[in-house]
Amino acid sequence: MTAALGLARRGLGTVWPNPAVGCILVREGRVVGRGWTQRGGRPHAESEALARAGAEASGATAYVSLEPCSHHGKTPPCAEALVAAGIRRAVIALKDPDPRVAGRGIARLEAAGIEVALGLLGEEAAELNAGFLSLMRNGRPLVCWKTATTLDGKIATRTGESRWITGELARARAHLLRAASDAVAVGIGTALADDPELTCRLTGLEPASPVRVVIDGRLRLALTSRLVATARETPSWLITRSDAAEERCQVLRDAGVEVIAVEPGEGDRPDLAAALAELGKRGITRLLLEGGSQLAAAFLREGLVDRIAWFRAGRIFGGDGLPTAAAFGVEHIAAAPAFRRLAQISCDPDTLDYYARVD
Repeated sequence: MTAALGLARRGLGTVWPNPAVGCILVREGRVVGRGWTQRGGRPHAESEALARAGAEASGATAYVSLEPCSHHGKTPPCAEALVAAGIRRAVIALKDPDPRVAGRGIARLEAAGIEVALGLLGEEAAELNAGFLSLMRNGRPLVCWKTATTLDGKIATRTGESRWITGELARARAHLLRAASDAVAVGIGTALADDPELTCRLTGLEPASPVRVVIDGRLRLALTSRLVATARETPSWLITRSDAAEERCQVLRDAGVEVIAVEPGEGDRPDLAAALAELGKRGITRLLLEGGSQLAAAFLREGLVDRIAWFRAGRIFGGDGLPTAAAFGVEHIAAAPAFRRLAQISCDPDTLDYYARVD
């Protein structure tokens, strides 16, 4: 199952709106087939593994990181395919919360006389597909806030200088986070100040660049920005307020940008919860939030940050440096958003800490 989860990770960022699934077929102590969900969500992992195993799938045990689908869509149900192949046993890490499945895949296997074991490495499988689970249960993507700071939590000096706080290895790891995300978002302040590309620029992973999202309540994004200029090559979505100027929206659409209007939120921003719901409707399961301190504070204030990827460099900027999150009104410790560390990764000389929200 550990190997199946490893295969599933290959699909992160490229299979939305589907979950990333891995499947390994074992017969008489030998791996006879393996597969993972392919780009765009199809073929599914089980189909890939069965195709590789051929006739040797008969009598095998299938290790699957998520319950096989049981509904007819663009591909036949994986549960039916496993039954037809004659597998003997299925070990499944996690039940699929999709209401079209939700136990029906397991029931189909059991009805065919296949022994089913559920729950092996279930917590690991749930974390791997936390974005898909969020979409199914909450109607919105999982939000991971990525920040790179000094030891005292600063993202820039008092003059605004920020490149580069962390070293090359940490920056490469940040690009891996983009590749494993369906979309990456910045606020209009970061878009205007940095004119970012928001693509994955690791050799060989360029096609895994996520959808770029700008949260821009007043349509200030320049038509000459990189995000607009390259919108026909790498998708750029702009989330604005429903009272934004329609003429300007159309100009951006004509340039290849998808404009998403939602009800107004605090200040000039669109409503963030509504924005996430619209991303969910479009199938986004994992959103990487990259900047800046004002947008991070707004998401934290509304309880919309689910994970934190925190890169720390061994530097100190002091009290006049720019904090990673702007003020958002915490008055009591009990009211502060709380997170627990899931992992710590060395990015020598820097460190990446990965946190999950404590509900």
